[in-house]
Amino acid sequence: MQPFNDSPLARDGKVLILAYDHGLEHGPVDFEDVPESADPERVFDVATHPAVTSLAVQKGIAEAYYPSYEDDVNLLAKLNGTSNLWMGEPDSAVNCSVEYAANELNADAVGFTLYGGSNHEIEMAEEFRDAQEAAREHDLPVVMWSYPRGQGLKNDTKPGTIAYAARQALELGADVAKVKYPGSQEAMEQAVRMAGPTKVVMSGGSKTSDRDFLETVKAAIDAGGVGLAVGRNVFQRENPRHILDALEKVIFEETTVDTALEAAGE
Repeated sequence: MQPFNDSPLARDGKVLILAYDHGLEHGPVDFEDVPESADPERVFDVATHPAVTSLAVQKGIAEAYYPSYEDDVNLLAKLNGTSNLWMGEPDSAVNCSVEYAANELNADAVGFTLYGGSNHEIEMAEEFRDAQEAAREHDLPVVMWSYPRGQGLKNDTKPGTIAYAARQALELGADVAKVKYPGSQEAMEQAVRMAGPTKVVMSGGSKTSDRDFLETVKAAIDAGGVGLAVGRNVFQRENPRHILDALEKVIFEETTVDTALEAAGE
C-alpha cells in the first residue's frame, strides 16, 4: 500500500475529500437549491479551504479548471462514473485512465467506484485491478468508492454490508475506502476493523442539518475512521466555508460538535 500519512490525500493523518462528481452522477438536480454550485470554479475556490485535503472531479472538470488551481488544490481524479440517466443494473463507465490522470491532469490521487453485489461486479473489479496496478506504477494513492448496490441488495447501509464493503476495498488493494455510514459508531468500528490497513472515510450523503451531519462525522472519527468524503453537505450550502470550518474542528482537532459549531459562528 501507498504510505498514507505522507500522501496528498492526508493532513496530519486525516482526510477531507471534497467530492464534486455529482454533475455526472446525479445531474443538474443537485445544483437546484444553490444554483451557483453548478459553477465548478465556485467549488474549486471552496476547495482551497485548509480543511480540504483533495478535490474529486471527473476528467472534463479537471481539464477545464484544475490548471488555475494546481498550486492550491490537490486533485483526486475520478476514473469512472455514469449518469443517472442509466437505468440498468449498477455499473460505472471508465472515463479516464490512470496514465492520463497522472501525465495530463497532474492528479495527486485517483478514485474508482465499485458496486459490490451488482451483476456487473466482476467486470468492475477487473477494471479496478487495472487501475490499481497502474496507480502503483505512478505512485498515486487509490480511493475506492465502495458502494454495495444491485438488485440483490435490499439495504445497502446495514452494518454487515458496510463492513463487507470496507473489507472488499482492502482485499482489492485500495488505500482508502469510502463507505456509507452504517447507522452507529459500533457498526462503523466494525467496518474500520474489517478494512485493516486500508483507511476508512465516511461518505457525506444527502444534505442534512449542520448538527446532524457533524454528529455523524464525529461518530465516524471516534470509530477510527480517518475522515470524510463529502459533496452535497458542503456545496449545497449557501456558505460552504462555514461547514468546512466546523469539519476542520471535528476531523482534524477531534473537538465536540458544540465546539465546532461555535467555531463556525453558529
